[in-house]
Amino acid sequence: MASITPALIKELRERTSAGMSDCKNALVEADGDLDKAVDVILKKGLVKAASRAGKIATEGEVATWVSPDGKTGVIVEVNCQTDFVARGADFKGFVQNVVQVAATLGVAGKDIGAETYPGSGKSIDLTRQEMVGRIGENIVVRRYDLVAAKSANGVVTSYVHMGGKLAVLVEAEAPADVDAKSNADFRAFVENCAMQVAAMSPLVVSKTEVPESDLAKQKEIFHAQLKEEGKPEAAWAKITEGKVAKWFTEVTLLGQDNVWEQGAGTIDKLRGELGKKLGGDVTIKSFVRFGLGEGIEKKVENLAEEVAKTIGA
Repeated sequence: MASITPALIKELRERTSAGMSDCKNALVEADGDLDKAVDVILKKGLVKAASRAGKIATEGEVATWVSPDGKTGVIVEVNCQTDFVARGADFKGFVQNVVQVAATLGVAGKDIGAETYPGSGKSIDLTRQEMVGRIGENIVVRRYDLVAAKSANGVVTSYVHMGGKLAVLVEAEAPADVDAKSNADFRAFVENCAMQVAAMSPLVVSKTEVPESDLAKQKEIFHAQLKEEGKPEAAWAKITEGKVAKWFTEVTLLGQDNVWEQGAGTIDKLRGELGKKLGGDVTIKSFVRFGLGEGIEKKVENLAEEVAKTIGA
């Protein structure tokens, strides 16, 4: 019989929320097979939900909300296992209600799962578990963030791409004498910047925000490349300087060439031109970009192994 370790019992408990002794007994009955032990617990009726918590959820939706005054925006990612469930009214309604709750929190970083789900006395997490039991797929409220305009003339703009596969929030500030919410030129620029963030994935707004550790690491990479290429070490500093400058045009929003008007120049150039037109500084303060499922490792199945399992080989 396979060894039933405390780690296995703990993982099964995390997947199912069943009692410790029930988890241990299920593992014994399943000869240490975690997935089979989940089935044992389900078949015994010990739990009705969380049975799929060990399944990787990489589908779902990224959704945003911006307050009517344009001062605050929230962005939320909720995952499920299949696109079929993601397109269902039940799942979409759940996402929108989670967004509604996120909008009331005021700050990022709270345990949103513990908050009350709209229209019920239950928590978001309990509602999620009930959906798991009803739908039969793992559902995860993965993350949320909040962006708030920090100045009187600041606004937050959202952009959602591909029906919720990707979303962005951008915080920007207009010149003092310009109505940030209604000025068409300013609004168009900020909306285009949100689209730019979605399309080109910058890491930061400007190079002043690049951490020294990241810059040092990038220089190490360039030095290693130059060494591999056989470049003389005396020339490394000059060549690296040029490579770093090019790198900044890729990882900073302001350094990138814009994607909406070919040949018009960088975001920073367009920002400066708009500032002159409006009579003051136009500033992109911050942004948040969520790509659906980014950073989640998808399990790659071995076809031969799956076939062998199916035929009992």
